[in-house]
Amino acid sequence: MDCKVIFRLFLIIFFVTTPLKAIEFRGKFLQGHYIIGITDPSAQIIIDKKKVKVSRDGYFVFGIDRDRKFDLTITKIQDGNKERIIKKVLKRKYNIQRIDGLEESKVTPPESVYKRIKKENKKIGEARAINSDLPFFKNQFIMPVKGIISGVYGSQRILNGKPKWPHYGIDIAAKKGTKIKSSATGIVTMAEPDLYYTGGTIIMDHGHGISTIYSHLEKLNVNVGDEVLKGDIIGTVGSTGRSTGPHLDFRVNWFQTRLDPMSVLE
Repeated sequence: MDCKVIFRLFLIIFFVTTPLKAIEFRGKFLQGHYIIGITDPSAQIIIDKKKVKVSRDGYFVFGIDRDRKFDLTITKIQDGNKERIIKKVLKRKYNIQRIDGLEESKVTPPESVYKRIKKENKKIGEARAINSDLPFFKNQFIMPVKGIISGVYGSQRILNGKPKWPHYGIDIAAKKGTKIKSSATGIVTMAEPDLYYTGGTIIMDHGHGISTIYSHLEKLNVNVGDEVLKGDIIGTVGSTGRSTGPHLDFRVNWFQTRLDPMSVLE
């Protein structure tokens, strides 16, 4: 038999019988959690029906919604082969958190500020939708400020006796003026001193749809477009916006999916 024919047969047998390299996952498949995947850089990865970026060194990232009730499907496509991985998502129990004494206009805003709130929410949504190639999402994040964790992710908030949206970050109580560090290296995509709900607010992009939000700041030390290194001082703790005392509301997002910051910090 011709050597070229034998070689071609070998290639066909090799690619048919050799399974795709397994994906390595870092993180828990738990409601609200942050998951990093490692695969062959040439592979395509689809989370449910959403195609996600794979970095040059094979990293990708995704998150699990707070209230997800069904399994998660990861599809890997490489060299014409397709592999589906089904992961069971574990459920969590969330706390009920009551906050009284808020100014009534902050609990139920007057109609006069609806237009403002809608405009601000649009800007926040646009910042969270950025899908850059920045690689910083894969590195260890750090706690942005030292203090007491006074509010946890996923807790149902009852404000002045009225049930509201769950809390999608962690609240870290600290003295007014305490310096806040960037939790990871990234690019500043929002730096607003006075949003209606969150007051002084910074949003940073870390790549592949991962962003962090720092809210209720007294002072902001950065501007949109700044590249900030992990550990750099980006502002100070305040009590701006809807707040009953000095603290930092720290949040992590995968696009529009709100994640538990503790799953990134751990």
